[in-house]
Amino acid sequence: MAFWFLFILLLGLATYLMVQRSVAHITRTPVWLLWLVLMTPAFLLSGWTLIYGAKQSPPPGLILWSIFVCTVLYWVLFQWGRQVPRDTQTEAQTQASESQPTIQPTPEPTVRPIEPTEETQLRNCFPWSVYYVQNIEYRPQSVICRGQLRTKASNAYQQIKTNIEAQFGDRFLLIFQEGFNGKPFFVLVPNTQAAKQTDTPRRNQEQLTRPGLALMLLAATLITTTLVGVQNAGVTLPPIWQIGSLFKLLSNPDVLFKGLPYALGLMTILGIHELGHYLTAKFYKIRSTLPYFIPVPFFLGTFGAFIQMRSPIPNRKALFDISIAGPIAGFVATLPLLIWGLAHSDVVSLTEKTQLLNPDALNPKYSILLAILSKLALGSQLTAKSALDLHPVAVAGFLGLVVTALNLMPVGQLDGGHIVHAMFGQRTAIVIGQIARVLLLLLSLVREEFLVWAIILLFMPLIDEPALNDVTELDNKRDVWGLLAMALLIIIILPLPQAIANFLQI
Repeated sequence: MAFWFLFILLLGLATYLMVQRSVAHITRTPVWLLWLVLMTPAFLLSGWTLIYGAKQSPPPGLILWSIFVCTVLYWVLFQWGRQVPRDTQTEAQTQASESQPTIQPTPEPTVRPIEPTEETQLRNCFPWSVYYVQNIEYRPQSVICRGQLRTKASNAYQQIKTNIEAQFGDRFLLIFQEGFNGKPFFVLVPNTQAAKQTDTPRRNQEQLTRPGLALMLLAATLITTTLVGVQNAGVTLPPIWQIGSLFKLLSNPDVLFKGLPYALGLMTILGIHELGHYLTAKFYKIRSTLPYFIPVPFFLGTFGAFIQMRSPIPNRKALFDISIAGPIAGFVATLPLLIWGLAHSDVVSLTEKTQLLNPDALNPKYSILLAILSKLALGSQLTAKSALDLHPVAVAGFLGLVVTALNLMPVGQLDGGHIVHAMFGQRTAIVIGQIARVLLLLLSLVREEFLVWAIILLFMPLIDEPALNDVTELDNKRDVWGLLAMALLIIIILPLPQAIANFLQI
């Protein structure tokens, strides 16, 4: 068993390095997402081994279909975020203009970095009483200005941003970061969205949202989660290649209704989570895609949902609000569904085979929060020797807790990583992320169900993309909310202490 998980660890590392070196420079799709899709068959096999043991082989269809679906999904995600090389794009535009000479394409704005001859103008944008520039570094696509901050960070960024815009127009985006030495510095990067016609952003926004694609993926995910819900309800489905038998079975409304509680519950939680991100991004006028679900005909019926933001985040306040909105919204949607589902679940005897991932005999003491909610919903029915045979809605609610905890992990590009970045800054967030990865890896030695999480986090980059003003700190109210989010993570993933178990009489 140990050798198998060591093999998965090495395979995951090799796969991540391969994806990072081969496609990271030609697609905007996050490397970790592409890596996760490629590694899903291996993770499914590992999960099967954890649940059923190494002696029971998984169904061949599970592995074959996971490989097929993940290959197609990888290609779709890669193409969706693919960046067209500039020379290829120019050649395509030239061919289009030759074939249709009456159409004049809108030229792309030419963006150039600041030249050394413009250094005097640049220095004039930094008043000595605000930020004293000591050194200017010229890079191929950026200019770094290092010096001493002499006023509040928020005031300095706003004043220098105004000066840059007055002197250079909309040629640049101004980024304010804190260096590893603790000193803040400014970075000017080309603004590739500048100098476009007024109707172009509207067309881009329409193409960005793609409501048709979002609805199609929503419908497909409803189908796949319903199929998984039907199987969780105890209905044996024929193999997918037996289309006639499968269609005949699913044409029975009674069969479909057995899968809908799980499907609707899980999709509600995931959808509200992503809507929290989306609506908060819209509040800050950040261009973002609609929530897109990822359907799969096995496992949970979905790999979740996601949005992508196509505008820079203005400051750490916006970064915090957008990041925490998703987990909080998803958790608020999870609570009533989970409590209702637990109240309608059956209490069964606790056995040695009771595991976290077994919805037919779930030990509620695996999680502090789950134990408290189970006691609240079931009262005296729950004892120290009780396990839970979860109602389908409770299964969806339990997965909602898992999704909330995973997203709140304070690592890299996860919501929790964004939250600690906004609270403590980039340098401290990297340290916290590394500590969180080590702690979860140690926890997985005691609780094997966390091993897959630990492997995923090990390959997730710790460095997060900075906000434009990445120096100005948060207010006390947001710091409190951030600490509460981390406390929520702890009570979800940690097992119930015996002292609290005695108090709850479970």
